[in-house]
Amino acid sequence: MEQGDVSEWFVREVLPLEGVLERFLRRNWRDGDEIADLRQEVYAKVFDACATFRPESAQAFLLTTARNLLIDRARRAQVVSFESYAEMDALPQPVEELGPERHAAARGALRFLQAALEKLPARCRMVIELRKIDELSQREVAERMGITEDTVERQVSKGVRALADAMAAVGLEVGDRGPKALGTRTRGRKEH
Repeated sequence: MEQGDVSEWFVREVLPLEGVLERFLRRNWRDGDEIADLRQEVYAKVFDACATFRPESAQAFLLTTARNLLIDRARRAQVVSFESYAEMDALPQPVEELGPERHAAARGALRFLQAALEKLPARCRMVIELRKIDELSQREVAERMGITEDTVERQVSKGVRALADAMAAVGLEVGDRGPKALGTRTRGRKEH
């Protein structure tokens, strides 16, 4: 991809996602003073990577890049504050390590879920992304899309049901600890 093409794609597809990226970084990084620097670093990594390939979903690629950056930063820091240590001490059960098998299964389930999300009708997919990924309120989604809150609620219900059905069809379940293979069927949870 030529430099001009990358720039045009970046301005058209990535820059409009600034609010999504900001919310993601603020939710997942404790030091609010570093958010602007983190955002710029994510933009640089996305821009550089897109010189060789163009991802199918700019939002998914942007958020994955941000997530990986935060993981790298946390690993480099390797500093555990006394507050964090105290918080870990207060946990009722020890935190399980994510083994290679569970990690691979979770990544596969995540790829499957992304593909299933992309198969939803456009309006339904947009509502699900705004409501469940961007964590906007029902009212905010309705205002942004120019639809009623009842329509948002119906679209969320329709989309979540379709995603759950798609995952159940291939033997995947989403529980408190993320996607996993079905051992036994469990009761579905009502979506609000």
